[in-house]
Amino acid sequence: MISVLLSFRLILPHPIANMTTSPDALLHNALADARQTKALEVGVGALARAAAAFRGCFGDKPALVVADTNTWRAAGARTVELLRAEGVPLADPLVFEAAGLSAKYVHVERVRAALAGGDAVPVAVGSGTINDLAKLAAHECGRPYLAVATAASMDGYTAFGASIMHRGLKQTFSCPAPRAVVADVDVLRRAPSVLSAAGYGDLAAKSPAGADWIVADALGIEPIHARAWTLVQGELRPWLADPEGVRRGEPAAIEKLTIGLLMSGFGMQAAESSRAASGAEHQFSHLWDMQNHVHNGQTPLHGHKVAIGTLMTTLLYEQLLKQPIETLAIDAVCARWPEVDDRVREAQEAFESADLKRTAAEEIRAKYVDRAALAARLRRLRERWPDLSRRLREQLIPSADLRAKFRLAGAPTESSSLGISPERLRRTFFDAQHIRRRHTVLDLALETGLLGPSVEAIFAAPVSPE
Repeated sequence: MISVLLSFRLILPHPIANMTTSPDALLHNALADARQTKALEVGVGALARAAAAFRGCFGDKPALVVADTNTWRAAGARTVELLRAEGVPLADPLVFEAAGLSAKYVHVERVRAALAGGDAVPVAVGSGTINDLAKLAAHECGRPYLAVATAASMDGYTAFGASIMHRGLKQTFSCPAPRAVVADVDVLRRAPSVLSAAGYGDLAAKSPAGADWIVADALGIEPIHARAWTLVQGELRPWLADPEGVRRGEPAAIEKLTIGLLMSGFGMQAAESSRAASGAEHQFSHLWDMQNHVHNGQTPLHGHKVAIGTLMTTLLYEQLLKQPIETLAIDAVCARWPEVDDRVREAQEAFESADLKRTAAEEIRAKYVDRAALAARLRRLRERWPDLSRRLREQLIPSADLRAKFRLAGAPTESSSLGISPERLRRTFFDAQHIRRRHTVLDLALETGLLGPSVEAIFAAPVSPE
C-alpha cells in the first residue's frame, strides 16, 4: 500500500515531444514504488508548494535550511519565507560560502553540528554538493530531509547514497534519498548554463553505464535489477533529445532533463545502488577527484568530468565491438594474466597518495579472478558475444553523436577543457580500473587482453579524444 504521505504534482507548460510514456505517469509510478521519497513537486511554480510538502511529510517539526551563497539567492531565501508563512518553526539557516565549497566530510560535520541538540529537519537548497552534505548529515542524525533543487545538474536529488570526499577518497556513503523533493522549472532554467550542461553529461552517462550493467549481467557478475533498469533507461534518448534547448534554458528542454535526472535517482533508490546509473565513466571522474584535480583554481563540475568519461568509455566499447571476441584465444589470454600481487603492485606504483594505494589494493583483491575463473568467464563471454555485442550496439549512443550533443548542450568534449592532458587521459583508462570493484568495460577490456591495444587505437584515430 502506498503511504498516505505520498503526493505528486507535475505542471508542464510545454508538451514533451518524443516521449513514449507521459512524464506525469513516469514520475507518479516511480514515486509510488520509491523506497524513501514520498512526496514530489515538479514543474513551473513548484517552489510555492515547498512549505506544504514539508508540512505533509514532517508535520510540526522545525526546519533547518542548508544552502550556499549562490543557492541562497536562487531559492534559499524564498524557501525560508514560504516556510515561515506556513508557520513552520525555523532554525537559523546554515549558509556555506559557495566559493571553494565541495562535498567533503568536514562540511557534513558542520551540518550535523547545526542539527545537534534538536529535532530540526534539514531542507537542502542546492544541487550536488549541498544535497549530498545534507543527505549524509541527516542520515547520521537519524532523520529524513527535504531537497529543493536549484539546478538540473546531477541525478542525486532522488538518489540513494551520497558521494563524499573522506580521508582523501571519493566514497559513496549508504544513506537514504530525501523524503520529499521540490523542483521548480523556473528556478532550474535560470541556473547557469554550465550547470545544466553538467546535468546533461550526467544523464548521457547512463548510456555506457547501462552497457556496463549488460556485460556484468551477461557474465553472471551482477544481475540487472529490472525495475531500476526501466526507470533509468526506459526513456533515455527522449530525455537527451534537445541539447541545444538545455543550453538555452528552454523550459521544455529543462523539464525533460530534470525528469531524466529524477528518474535516474529513483532507479538508484530501487536498486539501493549506484550501479543503475554509474559505470566506468564515473570512475574517470572519481579518480580525478581522488587525485584532488583542480583547474583554474576550481574543481571541475562532476557532470563535466563524467561527460568526458562517457565519451572515453563509449570509444572503448566501440573498439571492443570491432574485435572478433567470439574467437578469442582464451588460453593465450589466461597465460598472460598476472597474479593478484602483481596487479596490486602495478596499481600502487601508479599512485602517489597512501589512500589511493590502499584503495587500489582493496578493490583489486575484491574483484580479482584467478586464471581458472578467468578462463570460465571468457568462455562464457565468447559464447554470448554475438548476442551481447548486438545488445551493446543497441544500448550505446555512438561517440560521434555524443560529441555533437555535448557541443550543443555546452558540455565539454575535450579533456583539456578540464585541465586533463592527453597523456593523463590515456593513463586514466588504466588507473581508473583500480579504484572500484564494480565490473565495467575497463575490466572487460583488461580481461580480454584488449585494453592496451584499444586505448592505443583510440588515441591514434583520425578523430582523437582531443
